Amino acid sequence: MAKMTTCLWFDHGKAREAAEFYASLFPDSYVGAGQDSPADNPSTKRGEEITVEFTVLGQSFVGLNGGSRFVPNEAVSFQVFTDSQEETDRYWNAIVGSGGTESMCSWCKDRWGFSWQIVPRALIAGMADPDPAAAKRVMEAMMKMRKIDIAKIEAARAGETRDA
Repeated sequence: MAKMTTCLWFDHGKAREAAEFYASLFPDSYVGAGQDSPADNPSTKRGEEITVEFTVLGQSFVGLNGGSRFVPNEAVSFQVFTDSQEETDRYWNAIVGSGGTESMCSWCKDRWGFSWQIVPRALIAGMADPDPAAAKRVMEAMMKMRKIDIAKIEAARAGETRDA
């Protein structure tokens, strides 16, 4: 067992559903063992699955079927770095298209309420450009986007404009 893992709180019975979705979407991901509750408790009945172990992009998690008392918020998000527009589109479209919602500047939420940032490495490189004017243009371009458009980011970095 790892010395540390992240525990994600899900509404009744949703932990395995989420774990299976994440594992189907990202490489180096899988769903592991579940644990049934040994006794009735406020969130599960005896014999119902209370936790499920899973890995996403090599990071370990435990999903807890804790009930509706706590809900995720934007204070914690999962950043996924991408190498191409195709990869960016695939992750973004899967999360948003499966009951999630779009937000600004690479942020979206999945259907369980967890926040994700689908971040092309080209965006990070552009915002770290040693030319302050180029970095500023990249930041300004990003601020107008929901899902990041790498071609527009690269054009902004170069001082060019690209139509939608």
